[in-house]
Amino acid sequence: MAIVVARVDQSDIWWVFLLEGIAALIFGGLLLAAPAATLVALAVFLGFYLLFVGVLELVRVFVDRSQPWIWSLLIGILGIVAGIIVLNHPALTALALPTTVVVYLGIVSLVMGVVGIIGGFSGGGIGSFLLGIVSLLIGILLLGSPMMTALAVPFVFGILLLIEGIALIVFAFRVKG
Repeated sequence: MAIVVARVDQSDIWWVFLLEGIAALIFGGLLLAAPAATLVALAVFLGFYLLFVGVLELVRVFVDRSQPWIWSLLIGILGIVAGIIVLNHPALTALALPTTVVVYLGIVSLVMGVVGIIGGFSGGGIGSFLLGIVSLLIGILLLGSPMMTALAVPFVFGILLLIEGIALIVFAFRVKG
C-alpha cells in the first residue's frame, strides 16, 4: 500500500505564516515591555504543560503497550511533581529558566571553543582557531555572571521575536501573491 502525501502550496496557507508573525510580534513586544511578568506567565504555562503531560503519561501506563510501562510511570510522576513545583513557585521558575539557558550556552560555548582551538592546531586552520577563541571567550563571559547575563535573555529573545514576526508577516504576503 502506498501512502500519498498531498503537497500544499505555500500560497494556500499564507495566513498561517501571518498568524505566526503576529504571535511573534505580540510575544516579542511583551518580553520587551514586561519581561518579568511575561516570564512568570511562561512559567505558569510550563507548569500546566508539565502537569498535563504527566497525567497523560500515567494514562499511557494502562493503554500503551509499545514501551515498558515503568518509563511512562516515571515520566508521569516526574511531570506531575515538576508541574506542581513550577505552579507553586512561578517567580522562582521564571528566574531559574533564563539562568539555566545561560549556563547551558556557556558550557556549550566552552566545549565548542576548546574543540575549535584543538581543530585549529590539528590542521583546521586559523579560522577554526579564531572561532574557538571567540567561543571560549563567550563561554567565559556567560559563565562569569550567569545571573546578570540571564537578565538580558528576555530582551534578546524579545528583539529576535520582533524580527522574526516582521519577517514572517512579509513572507506571508509575498507567498499570498
